[in-house]
Amino acid sequence: MNEQPLAEHEHHHESEADVAVQSMGRACVVTVSNRASDGTREDTSGRLLGELLTDAGFEVSGPVVVADGVETVAAAVQEAVEKNVLLVVTTGGTGIGPHDLTPEASRTLITRDMPGMAEMLRREGAKQTPYAAVSRGMVGVIDHPDRRGGTLLVNLPGRPAGVQEGMDVLMPVLPHVLSQLRGYDH
Repeated sequence: MNEQPLAEHEHHHESEADVAVQSMGRACVVTVSNRASDGTREDTSGRLLGELLTDAGFEVSGPVVVADGVETVAAAVQEAVEKNVLLVVTTGGTGIGPHDLTPEASRTLITRDMPGMAEMLRREGAKQTPYAAVSRGMVGVIDHPDRRGGTLLVNLPGRPAGVQEGMDVLMPVLPHVLSQLRGYDH
């Protein structure tokens, strides 16, 4: 029988609560907005998202503000992934307008879709506003080809209220999801 050293064995059985207390990890905020990227509108959603993630215990970079578009969004998210960020949360570009292409950008990067989390965000958001049903936001994992683990990508709406409501829904499940991405038992 192969026995692991006790210290290593204990590491693999840390509880999610223990992991969450240590640090939620590194997160990046990406704001997707033509108007915010050209300076004609203040980025209130990205700033709020950064504050909420910081308050939750994340080490946050951003907001990185990019114009709407598949290439611009994908490039900003990929840059965060290459910096070994555990969580990337986008705000904006999830509706049905002609420039709302955040889900299309996300689809080019996500290797494991998590439709249940996206559905949960829409379902809980609809309790606040029926417009939540219009959101096409995605949630999924971007696997790292050269190392273990991945990055969780979450698309939230561009409205500050949508960001707040989305984070309220996500926070109870994030420690569990992120501990699994880190390779801890569940």
